[in-house]
Amino acid sequence: MMKLWGGRFRKATSKILDEFNASIPFDKELYIEDIEGSIAHSKMLAKQGIITQDEAEKIKEGLLQIKKEIENDEFIFDIADEDIHMAIEKRLIEIIGDTGKKLHTARSRNDQVAVDFRRWVLKRNKEFAKKIKELIEVFVNIAKDHTDTILPGMTHLQHAQPISFAYHMLAYASMFKRDYDRFIESYKRNNINPLGCAALAGTPHPIDRNETTKALGFDKPSINCLDTVSDRDFALEILFNISMLMMHASRISEELIIWSTSEFGFITLSDEYSTGSSIMPQKKNPDVPELIRGKTGRSYGNLIALLTVMKGLPLAYNKDTQEDKEPVFDSVKNALISIEILKETLKTMTVNKENMYKACKKGHLTATDLADYLVKKGIPFREAHHITGRAVALAESKGIDLSDLSLDELKSIDDRIENDLDLSLENSMKSRKSLGGSAPERVKEQIEYFEKFLKESE
Repeated sequence: MMKLWGGRFRKATSKILDEFNASIPFDKELYIEDIEGSIAHSKMLAKQGIITQDEAEKIKEGLLQIKKEIENDEFIFDIADEDIHMAIEKRLIEIIGDTGKKLHTARSRNDQVAVDFRRWVLKRNKEFAKKIKELIEVFVNIAKDHTDTILPGMTHLQHAQPISFAYHMLAYASMFKRDYDRFIESYKRNNINPLGCAALAGTPHPIDRNETTKALGFDKPSINCLDTVSDRDFALEILFNISMLMMHASRISEELIIWSTSEFGFITLSDEYSTGSSIMPQKKNPDVPELIRGKTGRSYGNLIALLTVMKGLPLAYNKDTQEDKEPVFDSVKNALISIEILKETLKTMTVNKENMYKACKKGHLTATDLADYLVKKGIPFREAHHITGRAVALAESKGIDLSDLSLDELKSIDDRIENDLDLSLENSMKSRKSLGGSAPERVKEQIEYFEKFLKESE
């Protein structure tokens, strides 16, 4: 069968080349964007007098019929058609005849695929932003319920200072807020129309790129066609944004895995989002956070794959760029389901407050509070550090936590310690009133900040 581009060829392409060259098995995902782009293009051609209004209407009707055929599983995807663009154009010609051949006037597959893929990616940026907002809302709701729930704040995975579970959840809200910002900024930066760039240098036809820009919801047309047809920064950006998002999801997943162990027992995951063992009847496995952790590596791989494809390409379009879609489709699919199931896992987990509090009685979490107390008494910090070290040693010799030493025992360490010393976990958490700190009033400010963000970004 003769290809739509086959005029100068004497032989048909080999079967193996059809298979090797084709992208239609995966780029059929772009059918909506391709049809919408073609309708906007034909409408502009008619407005500019390049084709007639009747021809534009015929083209539109044919394209809408193809859309129905695809959505009703009636469209025949043939690998010989190479890609979704050629498949739709070939079918359009079958439906409306020679008028369909006029659709490709003033257009190349280079700008066509750039339009379709860019619009697909832009839609996903918005979709991610919405999903991330829903996840942030879950963190905020958990925080509101646990402003007085104390757990060990850690560094190096060692007990450090007492914080509230609310404070810990809001740290993740902060991470994912940065992810939200990245997806929104990427949308704004990349909402630029490639249509009309043709192969690489524009077209001699009197087209109106502002018209298609408006019709397709872009902010403005691109400024340099040579760059535009080979630009895949928008695809790399979404892969980077997804990698960052998944890294953050992997961090909370790691903590959910650790917290759900019998050694910690800080949380209990819902049966709805856990699995069992094929051999050990007692097992309840945290497969959701483990899979998220695993899929994070996959998202990194997709980013590196496309960076490697793009790193040595001369201007303008090269067939290598066909390798842009599969990694993006894969990362988008896996990240969207990961964020959705992480949200549900967090919503349905049980927080075991007592176990968190008991854990705070290990590791002498209020040691820094004793040092800070001594500094307020005029003692240099390094000296206060040594005095506190002796108090910790005394507590360890007695097999108790520093916070459980009596005032008399503490005074025996240094006579500058007075009755106003309070080394309770609650006082330690409440004392950190600096901006961004763990004190309840600061946590309340953070909750209000995120609630305002959630409301204003609707």
